[in-house]
Amino acid sequence: MQIASRYNGPAGSGNGGWSAGAFAVAAGAGADGRAFEVTLRVPPPLETPLTVADGKVTAPDGALVAEVVPVTDAGTGVAPVSPAEAEAAAAGYPGFADHPFPTCFVCGPRHPDGLRIFAGPLPDGRMAAPWVVPPDVRVETMWAALDCPGGWSALRAGRVYLLGRIAVAVDALPAAGSTCVVVGAAVSVQGRKAVVDSSIYAPGGERIATARATWIAVEAVG
Repeated sequence: MQIASRYNGPAGSGNGGWSAGAFAVAAGAGADGRAFEVTLRVPPPLETPLTVADGKVTAPDGALVAEVVPVTDAGTGVAPVSPAEAEAAAAGYPGFADHPFPTCFVCGPRHPDGLRIFAGPLPDGRMAAPWVVPPDVRVETMWAALDCPGGWSALRAGRVYLLGRIAVAVDALPAAGSTCVVVGAAVSVQGRKAVVDSSIYAPGGERIATARATWIAVEAVG
């Protein structure tokens, strides 16, 4: 398997959520409610043949890229908001003014073919955004959609964070062209480590995916 260049995060490497989802799917994850956890050991390389076997993702030179394990859950989820509340929050998306990775597949305003999930702050500190589901939605797309909205609850602290670990459970795939709501919230921020939760809600209001992720600060910004 390999991560196509379309699914980038920081320039030159894969988006953490998409890449983790691809690794998890290769290890057996699906839209069946089972939770898998992926730990990224290095930034996922783009357009590079990778091998997934025995819970390990390795590069052609044998370097360990990631580890995948089934887990019992993927966090407690984040409470929903209405589509109107999500739309209003998205107008205040911090990445419009200052984005460390503006071409990110999930949340980059300058990605020509990304998911365009622009999560903005709610009054209680959660992040929320509407998400128009693309025609090619699959399990990996759901992992990606869960990634950045949670991460922005840490990114707003004025530091650059990268995804280190994410556990996801996908219950169902939404219909292509429908509009879901994605919400994220910080669970804890201690030192360089931020733990965040995120959830996706279908147009009917049912929660169809949830995640818990650990992000690691790599440098200060500003």
